[in-house]
Amino acid sequence: MSPQRPFIRLVLAVSLDGRLAPPQGGAAQIGGRGDRRLLEEALAWADAALLGAETLRRHGTTCLIHAPDLLDARASEGRSPQPTALVASRSGSIPEGLPFFQQPLERWLLASAAGATHAPAPAPVGFDRRLALTSWSPTLQELAQLGIARLVVLGGAALAGSLLAEGLLDELQLTICPRLLGGPHTWLPAGVALEPAVWELREQRALEGGELLLRYGCSVSHGCSVS
Repeated sequence: MSPQRPFIRLVLAVSLDGRLAPPQGGAAQIGGRGDRRLLEEALAWADAALLGAETLRRHGTTCLIHAPDLLDARASEGRSPQPTALVASRSGSIPEGLPFFQQPLERWLLASAAGATHAPAPAPVGFDRRLALTSWSPTLQELAQLGIARLVVLGGAALAGSLLAEGLLDELQLTICPRLLGGPHTWLPAGVALEPAVWELREQRALEGGELLLRYGCSVSHGCSVS
């Protein structure tokens, strides 16, 4: 694992045609029980979970660990029940009435508002900490210094695309769901210029309901971290 930044795993459930949501958009939960277990396992592994502000606005909450065995395992390791929630926002403006602010976890805001600097800034109402997000590399280094060694990315597509474009994703954990959705909402936005990388299959697993887990790691020879 690189000492300069967290090890980063993208976790998504996608349709057979690579969509995150139906054509009309909005919040979508396309994965079944098998995918839910995988998601909670990834959260239990992680120190923090990163999601984009628009994804938070659409869903109103972030994902939590509910499985008793996973909660017990984190407790036995002296870790908090839930990973810290990191919200990436251009404006730093998140509606205060979201149920997210009632969830039992620590909340950090990564704000990329115009004029943001890495000088300490007060956390907005509902957040425990605020970090400047002028570009990914220094922010990830700061997260590592704050003890975030394992980071799960929960979406959305623009956030995943920005990390991939800088070659910062170490693993892709995709649950392929047996649905065809169509429409424009792919898991990577159109026009993203990706860093060259070789992806190696690390795990494949059949799940209930015809779903399939595919977990790929970025080749170490192409500059990515190892778990």
